[in-house]
Amino acid sequence: MVNRFRFVADHSDTYQVKRLCELVEIERSSYYAWTSAEPARAARAEADAQLAARIRVIHTEDNTYGAPRITAELNDGVAADDKVNHKRVARVMRENDIVGYRRRRRVTTTVPEPADHKVPDLLERDFTAAAPNRTYVGDITYLPIEGGANLYLATVIDCYSRKLAGWAIADHMRTDLVADALRAAAQGRNGLAGAVFHSDHGAQYTSKDFAALCAGLGVTQSMGMVGTSADNSLAESFNAALKREVLQDANTWSDEATCRRQVFRWVTRYNTRRRHSWCGHRSPNTYETLYTATLASAA
Repeated sequence: MVNRFRFVADHSDTYQVKRLCELVEIERSSYYAWTSAEPARAARAEADAQLAARIRVIHTEDNTYGAPRITAELNDGVAADDKVNHKRVARVMRENDIVGYRRRRRVTTTVPEPADHKVPDLLERDFTAAAPNRTYVGDITYLPIEGGANLYLATVIDCYSRKLAGWAIADHMRTDLVADALRAAAQGRNGLAGAVFHSDHGAQYTSKDFAALCAGLGVTQSMGMVGTSADNSLAESFNAALKREVLQDANTWSDEATCRRQVFRWVTRYNTRRRHSWCGHRSPNTYETLYTATLASAA
């Protein structure tokens, strides 16, 4: 229909509007209503163009951001009357071919091993917590290096805020790797006493040495069922996001030094700046700061 209106407008200087409307089978009243709304359409188009330019600035800084995170970024610190609707952001992005980067890769790195002692599943796929430093999940993922080598990343993620509380990288998957990640979390949190740490049944997590470390830190272990990735989906989701957003179209890192540097940069941004849907499109650090502020105001 719009094309018909445009056709009449483009030829109205040469032919009568009445005849043109009859030719394209539209009502003259509809055509004149359309032309009277032209200034408003032009203003909306200009506003959308300005919004698209702002979106491109954010998307250039982090091309993994989709409409929800970009909307949060646009509305951060903005007065209520000036906030932009997420549906409008999604439409403008779609019309300007601006999309958040997506990549789907699944790699299994867990090597199951019977535990020296039975460890119950204390979470049962409930990856929530009432406060920080109460419930954590962890996993190991491989980081492929050009030439066939791998580095390995062990994580300790807080279920309350999705904050990466501790992590470690090494060129092996021995128990020392996951132990270093848990020690890093304990140091960063000033202790983990009373917390639950949930993992899969990888040999590193079922080892006597790791069980002893957890006991020494006052951490209670929890494990999902053997061979069931959904029982540790939060940790696996973190791993997938890291590799998708850092590697993007590449399959490997060029060398170990580059891998370590880029992972460090990403996890730092993840905690401090990257907006997480779980946190109301705030960063994990900001989300935890709001929790602390709420406690202080209630005291």
